[in-house]
Amino acid sequence: MAKSKFEYVRSFETDDTCLRNCYIVVRLDGRNFHKFAEQHQFAKPNDDRALGLMSRSARSVMEELEDITIAYGQSDEFSFVFKRTTTWFKRRASKLMTHVASQFSSSYVFYWKEFFGEQPLLYPPGFDGRVVLYPTNHNLRDYLSWRQADCHINNLYNTVFWTLIQKGGLTTTQAEDRLKGTLASDKNEILFSEFDTNYNNESAVHRKGTTLIWEKRNETVSKRIKRPNEEEQQVPVTRSRRKVEAYYCDIIGDQFWEEHPDVLEDDT
Repeated sequence: MAKSKFEYVRSFETDDTCLRNCYIVVRLDGRNFHKFAEQHQFAKPNDDRALGLMSRSARSVMEELEDITIAYGQSDEFSFVFKRTTTWFKRRASKLMTHVASQFSSSYVFYWKEFFGEQPLLYPPGFDGRVVLYPTNHNLRDYLSWRQADCHINNLYNTVFWTLIQKGGLTTTQAEDRLKGTLASDKNEILFSEFDTNYNNESAVHRKGTTLIWEKRNETVSKRIKRPNEEEQQVPVTRSRRKVEAYYCDIIGDQFWEEHPDVLEDDT
């Protein structure tokens, strides 16, 4: 393309290339999702339809951007981790963030009916994003541990809060006052002693969030083959394919990482 006298405006663009040898994390958060959840009548404290839709949208992002090695989500947020060696979009933070945000948002709308059936989507959801770099496996694991700890803290509070309202007959103000200053042990005791509920028996996806990783799976399909002087016939063919798999487990301890050593790259 021929140059023009207007091309100088490109010099105003900011260089936002991410440092090399760092994991690039793009975290999305739902914009004003308290209002969105209320207007779309999400179940409290957790709506499995909404959580399923978040995970499906995240899977769509990973299938589009295969350099995402792991993603973790809870409530209305999802974090996507690009491997340290990625060269997608020349490692430009704005390109990575906007591509993840747009793919996620459009997928949320596209797959809405799959999870909510005939319930209408009243208006488009919004997600904001940020980009953070983590240079070591230790830093990245601490980040993901932070997000899972946040999931536990928020879900325990919300579980007790809504149990006090739905089963205990309290108002929202009364439930807030009841929980003010309580520790995790206090909240567990309220659930167990007053409502015969063991928090550890609650759904793992609610307590632990959703972890998405790439895994190889053997897939057997039928293929039509015609050999010389023989009739065409169906034969089974097994092939290995990479698929995004979901886990609802602890990622703070070592077990998950020992069982999936390919998720992280070696520190150098």
